[in-house]
Amino acid sequence: MTVLPDDGLPLAAEFPDATHEQWQHLVAGVLRKSGKEISDAEAEQTLSTALEDGLRVRPLYTARDAAPDPGLPGFAPFTRGARAEGSTGGGWDVRQRHTATGDPADSAAVLADLEHGVTSLWLLAGEHAGAPVTALDTALDGVFLDLAPVVLDAGADTGPAARRLFALYEERGVAADAVRGSLGADPLGHEARTGRGYDIAGIAAEARRCADHHPGLRAMTVDALPYHEAGGSAAQELGCSLATGVAYLRGLTDAGLSVEQAAGQIEFRYAATADQFLTIAKLRAARRLWARVAEVCGVGRAGAQVQHAVTSPVMMTRRDPWVNMLRTTVAALAAGVGGADAVTVLPFDHALGLPDAFARRVARNTSTILIEESHLSRVIDPAGGSWYVERLTDELAHAAWEFFQRIERDGGQAAALRSGAVGDRLAATWAARSERLATRREPVTGVSEFPHLAEEPVVREAAPEPPSGGLPRVRRDEAFEALRARSDAHLAATGARPRVYLAALGPAAAHTARLSFAANLFQAGGVEPVTEGPFEESGAREVCLCSSDAVYAQEAERAAERLRAAGAGHVFLAGRPGTYAGVDTYVFAGCDAVAVLTAALDRMLDRMLDRPGVS
Repeated sequence: MTVLPDDGLPLAAEFPDATHEQWQHLVAGVLRKSGKEISDAEAEQTLSTALEDGLRVRPLYTARDAAPDPGLPGFAPFTRGARAEGSTGGGWDVRQRHTATGDPADSAAVLADLEHGVTSLWLLAGEHAGAPVTALDTALDGVFLDLAPVVLDAGADTGPAARRLFALYEERGVAADAVRGSLGADPLGHEARTGRGYDIAGIAAEARRCADHHPGLRAMTVDALPYHEAGGSAAQELGCSLATGVAYLRGLTDAGLSVEQAAGQIEFRYAATADQFLTIAKLRAARRLWARVAEVCGVGRAGAQVQHAVTSPVMMTRRDPWVNMLRTTVAALAAGVGGADAVTVLPFDHALGLPDAFARRVARNTSTILIEESHLSRVIDPAGGSWYVERLTDELAHAAWEFFQRIERDGGQAAALRSGAVGDRLAATWAARSERLATRREPVTGVSEFPHLAEEPVVREAAPEPPSGGLPRVRRDEAFEALRARSDAHLAATGARPRVYLAALGPAAAHTARLSFAANLFQAGGVEPVTEGPFEESGAREVCLCSSDAVYAQEAERAAERLRAAGAGHVFLAGRPGTYAGVDTYVFAGCDAVAVLTAALDRMLDRMLDRPGVS
C-alpha cells in the first residue's frame, strides 16, 4: 500500500501552473466551434457582461484583479462591516414594514410579527399612511416599546409623529436609554418623492434631544429608495445617498450639533435586488464611501454607516407574484451577506396592495431561515476576499463617488433635485434599462419569460396612495403589465383573449425551439397562442410561422401564401429577419417585444371590435 506523505494536501503540486493566456486560448477554441472567429484575447471580452454605470463583469477573476485592502470589520473604512462582531450575535435586525392607519387590525398584525421573529418595526405614519399621527397609538397598542425598536416614516409629518412617539414612550414609562430606532426625518427624500421639501431646522431640536438623551435613537434617515425606484443605477443610488448625507451633516452642524453627533444621527436605507453580487458590492461600497466622507469631516467611530436594506420594490411583479418570494429571498441573502444592519423583506404581494397574514409570515420567515437554518450570519463578510466581489466593490465605489461629485458640483443634493439634474440622469438610466426589458435581454420571470395566461389573479385590499409629485416610481414589469391589462380587459368584456395561431413547419426537431419561443413572447403580451387544429378553426386571424432556417427556405413563402388565402391578416415568422414573401413581421431573440406586441394588440383588438368573437 502506498503511504501518502503527511505534508498537507498538495493535490496540484506536481502539475504545472496554468496561465491566464492558456485559459483564454481554451475559451477561444470553444467559441470558435460555435462559429465565432475571435482571437484569444477577445474571448474573455466576449463572455463579459456589461452592467450599468460603465461597469463590466468578466467571466474569470484571479489574484491579478486584487482591489485595495478592505481592512477588518469594525475599523475604517468599514468595507467589511460597521461592527467588529458583525451579525454573529444572532443575525441582522429583522425589520418589518407596517402602516399605521388607525385600524385595530394594525396592532394585531404588528404583534403577530413581533411574536414570530420580527425584531423591529418600520412604521409608515401620518402623511405616508393616509391617517393622523395619533394612529400610532393604535398600531403600537400592546407593543413593548423598550424591546421593539421603532423606525418612523412620516414624510412632512415627521415632527408631529416624533412628538407623538416620544409621548408614548413617556406614557409607558420607557427609560430614555432604552429607546431605540429612528425618527426617520428625511427632508430631501421627501422632496424627491413629492417635489415638496421641509426644513431640516424643524427636526434639529429632535436630533438634539436624541443626541443628548436617547443614545439608541437616531433622528435622520437617508432613504435612497426614491432614486432606486425612479430607475437609478446602483452608483446613482449610492451617489444620491452620499450627497443627501452630506447635506444633513451640514444642516445638523449648522443647528449646533457637533459633527460627531450629527454623523451619529443618520441611518441609511438602500434597496437590495435579486442581483446578488451587485447588492453585496453596493452595501460594502456604501460603507467605504461614507467612511471617506466622515474622514474628510473629521469624524471617527461615528463614521461607521448604519444600514437598513429593503428588498427592491422595482423588481416586484403583479403577475405571477409568487415568484417574488424567490426574488426577495435572494435579495435578503445578499443584504445579509453584504453586511446590512437591518433587513426588510417586502411581502410577495407588496405590488398588489396591503399584504395579508400569509405574505407577512413568509416575509419574516425568509430572514429567519437565512439566519437560523442557512447560518449566513455566522461568518462576518463571507464574500470578503473574493476577487470578484472585492473588484466589483472597488469599481462601484469609484463610479458612485464620481456621481456624488457631479451632484456636489451642481450645488448639492437639494439644488440638483430642484434643477431636474438628478431626475434627468435617473430617467436616462431607466430609458436604457427599459430598452433591455422591452427586448427581453433583461428577462422578468413570470412576466416577459414563462408567463402564465391562465393564472388566477391575486387580489388584495388597496394600500394607501404613496406620496407622489416628485420623481417617478417605476417597475420592471410595467410595459408588459400594460399589455396584459389590455388583454384582461378584453377578456372580461368579450370572454375571449386575442389569439395568434402558431404554424409549426417541418418535423418537431426543426420547430420545437422556435414554437416555444413564440408562445412565450406572445403570452407576455396577453396574446393566447393556439397550436392545435387547423388555422381555420383557431379563432385567430394572425399567424406565426415556426421552424428552422432550413425549413423556412423550403416552405415559409408557400405556407404564408396558403395561410393568407385562408384568412390570415398578418404573418409573423419566428427567426432571424429575412426577405420571405408574405411575411410581415419577424420575431427573434433581442427584438423589441413590447413594440411588436403593442402593434399586434392594436390590430387584434380593433379587429375583434369589428367582428366579435374573432381575433
